[in-house]
Amino acid sequence: MTTGVRRRMGVEERRQQLIGVALELFSHRSPDDVSIDEIAAAAGISRPLVYHYFPGKQSLYEAALRRAAEELAGRFMEPSEGPLGARLLRVMGRFFDFVDHHGPGFSALMRGGPAVGSSTTNAMIDEVRQVAYEQILAHLRIETPPARLELVVRSWVSLAESTALIWLDGRRVPRAELELQLVHDFAALCAVSAAYDEEMAGVLLHILADEPTEGPFGDLVGRLMSLAPVLVRGSV
Repeated sequence: MTTGVRRRMGVEERRQQLIGVALELFSHRSPDDVSIDEIAAAAGISRPLVYHYFPGKQSLYEAALRRAAEELAGRFMEPSEGPLGARLLRVMGRFFDFVDHHGPGFSALMRGGPAVGSSTTNAMIDEVRQVAYEQILAHLRIETPPARLELVVRSWVSLAESTALIWLDGRRVPRAELELQLVHDFAALCAVSAAYDEEMAGVLLHILADEPTEGPFGDLVGRLMSLAPVLVRGSV
């Protein structure tokens, strides 16, 4: 992260360096706690030179969040091959890789941080959510989703986001379990919606048709079936 020596860089190269340095610092501490002096020292340049490339901490913060948002959105990209459950599990693995490494930065991106209320930051967050939403629909091979499916997918994206934020506060649930649980949550949301809507029932059947019994969705079915005797006894 630290260069240790000053060297001449082109304008864009220096800007990208400063964004990378800021993002690395924001990944370990809240952006509110990182000063321009620290960013300058980590980049091996003077404080005034930082202001030469960015008019203030806010603009550098937003540029760093832009890079983080683009990287986070990329974590939802997955080839549409193989069972959906396995694909979603890989997506959740990459998603939590990002969350784990960029904890304070992720929190700042999703909660607003020092840019709370900023239309620029809000637009970045919305872009990440939209990319995630579109990627899930692509996995389902559905271009125009019915209303209930849109509700399910957007609810699940929000659930993944809020779950990650809560997990960062102490990491009290094993990460691998949480990733699998979120995949199960997607199936559960689809199943509940299918109970109310014939079109969603068709979507659910389409999803389950290609799922192996040893996959994430098959695992969920097995877990629920093991609870059936307990539920029956409890209802008597």
